[in-house]
Amino acid sequence: MTTLGTANASPGEVSVGRLPVGEARDGSEVALPVCVINGARDGKTLYVQAVSDGDELNGLGVVQRFVPRVDPAELSGTVLVVGIVNHYGFQIAEHRNPIDDTKLNRTYPGDANGTASERISHATFEAATRADLVLDLHQGSTSRMINEARVRCGPRHRLHRDCLDLAKVFGTGYILDQKGPDGQLARAAPDEGIPTIDPELGGSVGWDEESIRIGVRGVMNVLTHYGFLDGTVAAEPQVRATGFDQYGSPAGGLVTLLRDLGEEVSRGDDLFEVTDAFGNVKSTVTADSSGVFWRARRLPQVAAGEYVCSVGTDVDDY
Repeated sequence: MTTLGTANASPGEVSVGRLPVGEARDGSEVALPVCVINGARDGKTLYVQAVSDGDELNGLGVVQRFVPRVDPAELSGTVLVVGIVNHYGFQIAEHRNPIDDTKLNRTYPGDANGTASERISHATFEAATRADLVLDLHQGSTSRMINEARVRCGPRHRLHRDCLDLAKVFGTGYILDQKGPDGQLARAAPDEGIPTIDPELGGSVGWDEESIRIGVRGVMNVLTHYGFLDGTVAAEPQVRATGFDQYGSPAGGLVTLLRDLGEEVSRGDDLFEVTDAFGNVKSTVTADSSGVFWRARRLPQVAAGEYVCSVGTDVDDY
């Protein structure tokens, strides 16, 4: 029997339930939706979670679609899933947890007696550290962004290569290999000896079908490559960036992007221009470094200094 919250599955079974993480303002229990897929044969454990940022829904789309595809009778090992981590943010489609105005994926490993976000992180971290591999599904919030897998432990970490290999198997086509901020699950779980990545599945308002499809394929790749399911996966080289150049607007107005997501750029190439309301060009911004056009704002209107786009730099194939 494998248990996660109230979900209990014997070998060869699937069970769904709730994982208690605290109480709401009216005193009612707050519990996250969880699933256990317990394989008919012994094996490793994979932990998957989604929506630690409350407006990032593509990961939930992946969960909704990959779970029914995994037949426990054909599975070796166990898959533990938390479908919605940021309960409070999800309810009102906000990125941060509105109860404590916190970005939840900066609070790992959490605290059982801490803030609302720390309590959620503590409960989900306990689940994650039962696993051999961790996938923390994200997206680029509501920005436009390529599909990527992020390795956040840093190049000096003892599990750096293991995390890179996991990202390569997941196979979005792009890897950001850059040490992340303290408090990320993809920083905290490797410290416990567990290879972890956070796939950033594009950026959208609502659901993006292509990014969800890529995410489902990635999870199935991991299940197959690491022996949960029979078969083989040919891991293809990924475009890896180890840095980011971020660009703000030098003037207020309307942005016209001059590059497409995933396009290679060279130093000095035009990235975007800013016009006034009548189409008169106020400024043109060029690339400081060569790389890949990685992310961009969705809406055209900007104030002076406001974020416009990012270029992944120090690019190679891994």
